[in-house]
Amino acid sequence: MDLQWIWEGIKEGVAAMSWLEAVAVFFGIASVFYSIKKNILVFPTGMISTIIYVYICLKYKLYADMGINAYYFAMSIYGWYLWSRPTNGSPDLPVTWLNNKGIIQALLLFLASYGTLYLVLANFTDSDVPYWDSFTTASAFVGMWLMAKKKVENWIAWIITDIVSVPLYFYKGLMLTSFQFLFFTVLATIGLIEWIKSAKVKEEQYAA
Repeated sequence: MDLQWIWEGIKEGVAAMSWLEAVAVFFGIASVFYSIKKNILVFPTGMISTIIYVYICLKYKLYADMGINAYYFAMSIYGWYLWSRPTNGSPDLPVTWLNNKGIIQALLLFLASYGTLYLVLANFTDSDVPYWDSFTTASAFVGMWLMAKKKVENWIAWIITDIVSVPLYFYKGLMLTSFQFLFFTVLATIGLIEWIKSAKVKEEQYAA
């Protein structure tokens, strides 16, 4: 990999970055960090980032991503509620795996979201990236829904979202946001490993 190219891209992104994008990036990274740690602060930090990105995505004609950020905001409220009210006598909401029903529901949510978003973007907006904008948004729909329920598989959805978002935002000229998603890919991989460990611990406790 050309490290000089990466460094030049970062410098260009910083030079072109508005203070608003900088704030959104900061709180976005903070939110992912708190998510890895299973800390409820994932939600308020994420809400700050997403509300800013609603405006940024509107400005750059990323309409589906604008919608997903509004969805993040709403799901953060839902997740905040779930995480603060654990059940079964547990001090916190446990990390668990999806069952077969949950896997089917997640796949259906992705397919329905992707199909609907693509039709809307292709026919009713001036988006020049309807396929990719719809894909990242649909996979992020699934990721946020699963994170609110503290499911391990949420990280798989985020990894897919982040990988595809890197070239999408780079193409749109949002260099720093593009590199943010590259960084998010690394963090999401770490999050997946950590949540797998946490789920195994819970399974062993229940089995004991």
